[in-house]
Amino acid sequence: MNELYSCRQAIEQCELTHTFAIAHLYKEEKTMDMHIHDCYEMYYSVSGGKQFLIDNRLYTIEPGDLFVINQYESHKITQADKTTHERIVLSIYPEYPKLLSSDQTNLDACFSARPASFCHKISLNKEQQNRFLYYINKITGAAGYANDIYEQTAFMELLALVNSLFAVSHVPVAVNNCVYNHQVDDILAYINANITAPITLSQLSEAFYLSESYICKIFKSATGTTINKYINARRISIAKAFLGEGCSVMEAYEKSGFGDYSTFFKAFTKAMGISPKKYAQCSVS
Repeated sequence: MNELYSCRQAIEQCELTHTFAIAHLYKEEKTMDMHIHDCYEMYYSVSGGKQFLIDNRLYTIEPGDLFVINQYESHKITQADKTTHERIVLSIYPEYPKLLSSDQTNLDACFSARPASFCHKISLNKEQQNRFLYYINKITGAAGYANDIYEQTAFMELLALVNSLFAVSHVPVAVNNCVYNHQVDDILAYINANITAPITLSQLSEAFYLSESYICKIFKSATGTTINKYINARRISIAKAFLGEGCSVMEAYEKSGFGDYSTFFKAFTKAMGISPKKYAQCSVS
């Protein structure tokens, strides 16, 4: 697998292949504004950095720090060391770790099974740093016959390492296994099927015969985000796609499912760091 040199390239390749992509970024790479995206992200600090804002939580960055970022979590480097800011960013298609998981090992756990008090940051010791970079080098160095098998195997080992570190760092989430996960899957399917229509907690409660408080609890535990944040993020992603295709801001707003323009404008601007109009101009240029 070739290393990329832009987060945007990695995200695009991840979404195109439905697998994963790796970007190796250096001091000359301009950091992105506050943003969200549909894929998972692992952000490893090789050197430099200062502060990372993830979903309204502010973290300091030190060499060897690994950040595990869920889909639709807003994030931004708020301060960067411009002379030594080197990092490795993995963009991961959300369904891919699930496909690689077994009945005994959930390689998606660090994204989908987070406790309420979880921390996005895992500080790796020297041995763990070497193992992490070893797997990265195995992935990017795979070539020739069966290179895809070597890439996938190394990626699975990398996910196993990160999930084992995450499990040690966090108290496991108490889950009523099949029933619990099935309920959240059904709720997600309902939301995605009706994303451009009005969706309220009371509607979900009536549709699934569950209390609003229970729905909020299991959704947050399973996805790492709230229902409102998830809906807004999905609608912003839809709006981004329409703007990227050349639609007007008003068309993107009307097709994305937001109830009123003011809510759309505020949510989009907060998530992306720029207004819908400016985003459309950047997409076309």
